[in-house]
Amino acid sequence: MSASEPVRLGRKRVLPSCPNPLFLKWLTELRDEAKEKGLKIQYTYQKAINSLNKYPLPLQSPREAKILQNFGDGICKILEDRLLRYYRENGADAQIHSIPLGAPPAGRTNNISLAPSRKNPAGDEEKDGGRGGGKRKKRDYVPQKRSGGYAVLLALYRHSQIPGNKGFMFKMELQAEAQSLCNKSFTVPDLGSKYTAWSSVSTLIQKNLVLKTHSPARYSLTEEGLALAERLALVDRQAGVGQEEEEEEEGVVDLTGSGDEEEESAGVAQSRTDDDDVCVSQKPLSSQTGSRNNAERLLPGSYDIVLCVDFIETTGGSHHRKQELVKELQKNGVRFDVRKLNVGDFLWVAQEKVSPVPGELRAPVGRELVLDYIIERKRMDDLCGSIIDGRFREQKFRLKRCGLRRPIYLVEGGGASASHLSLPEATLQQAIVNTQVVDGFFVKRVQDVRESVAYLTIMTRYLTRLYKNRTLIRRSRELEGDAAVDEEEGGPASCSLISFAEFNYRAVKNKSQTVREVFARQLMQISGLSGDKAAAILELYSTPDSLLAAYDRCSSEAEKEKLLSCIRCGKLKRNLGPALSRTIYQLYCTKGPLS
Repeated sequence: MSASEPVRLGRKRVLPSCPNPLFLKWLTELRDEAKEKGLKIQYTYQKAINSLNKYPLPLQSPREAKILQNFGDGICKILEDRLLRYYRENGADAQIHSIPLGAPPAGRTNNISLAPSRKNPAGDEEKDGGRGGGKRKKRDYVPQKRSGGYAVLLALYRHSQIPGNKGFMFKMELQAEAQSLCNKSFTVPDLGSKYTAWSSVSTLIQKNLVLKTHSPARYSLTEEGLALAERLALVDRQAGVGQEEEEEEEGVVDLTGSGDEEEESAGVAQSRTDDDDVCVSQKPLSSQTGSRNNAERLLPGSYDIVLCVDFIETTGGSHHRKQELVKELQKNGVRFDVRKLNVGDFLWVAQEKVSPVPGELRAPVGRELVLDYIIERKRMDDLCGSIIDGRFREQKFRLKRCGLRRPIYLVEGGGASASHLSLPEATLQQAIVNTQVVDGFFVKRVQDVRESVAYLTIMTRYLTRLYKNRTLIRRSRELEGDAAVDEEEGGPASCSLISFAEFNYRAVKNKSQTVREVFARQLMQISGLSGDKAAAILELYSTPDSLLAAYDRCSSEAEKEKLLSCIRCGKLKRNLGPALSRTIYQLYCTKGPLS
């Protein structure tokens, strides 16, 4: 256009008003609530708002909105519930196509843009979604408050501030410490998802904030991670101090406030700039140590005793018999939980009592400590099959190594149920006696499922009474060992127990094993070589290499065959014997068949 040509001035076209302002108002409120909580569903609500603004006809009910794009069953159901509530409050003949007080301006395609704004050097706000301007500055990674990454960083930082700390944390203790700082579970995924809060650790490792070394894995903070964790801790303490001051100054909480101050404090925690310099006095280390001790113990009255049933005992096989177990437990009023147990069929946990948090769908995950009692249930047919395929010895070996001090064998059936099996009844009875006398397990004999449930009921009530007035302290098998604690009636007022997460993780059957463990499993495949005998051999020769080196030092074949014959085994300290010694030598040093 030439400079001499006059400029044509015209009236700007007025946008038509939205014919469904009430629905638009509700969708805008839902989007703003999701935006404050940092939920990604805010973008879904925004798309629905855009579709509704473009629709020129009035809707009589939310069900009619299904013809619009981005309106699914979930959004329509929410609008339907709000519409019913609106009719109850304003009458059945209330107008829904008139603009109510406080409704957003209609006719705009995006009402309030979701793109965060920032100020340019001149002080003007500039949308991130804008196309103008220069190159964007790369933002630093800061995990969202009470997310998995946020909880892991704070847990590692607090551990590093404890005097005499070991400088790293194992996975199980890190999850236990971080759980109270996170809204999601570190072990159980949400419905419809396969990810837990622990999944964010891979992001922390990728961002060079957390260092993972050794096996079992050890987690520690890098220099960058320590700096970020200090910032998060400072902001967290500042928010805590501010809340305490508000509670002291105001005895009444104003529920009609706008909540701008909370948004500003939350925004500080999620700040992505490098200009945040917050100075807050640090808490003394003694208070941090005290909070850590409280996090590792359950006080009397703060937990319930719950029976845990392996899901295999309730599914598959004889459905009628396994459902009878559940029905009998329910009839007896036993509080139980069906879950996957990597070893054993029944055990008991002290489950922390937790209260639902207002505004959250699920209650927080309570801590769980495993009591020192575990039951392996065996029917006569199952006992026969496990003896034949070798599972019986392996199960006893794993029960001894699971970390619980009171393993129990619950043998169900006998007499007629032991007939017509692959092994004679005398062999089965001898295996049961050996389990009690030689292996040291407590064996309880019952006749059927009802007697098994009766025993579980009695044990649950006994343990509830036994642990009623006790303080339970969490111990780690990796750090503290398995020191025995007297837990009879009238025993100490506190006892140390393993967390359920650590117990179940350590009991995984096919997890990565050390050379010593694989060597022990190899030896136990030899007929007549029990777990006690394998353990006695491992005390002298912990690896196959050390055993082969001992054979090389022998001067003759006869000396090699008798090398292990004088090793003392078991409680009676009997010799291993020349037969087994010769078999082991032939297995590792000869190429021909065993004689």
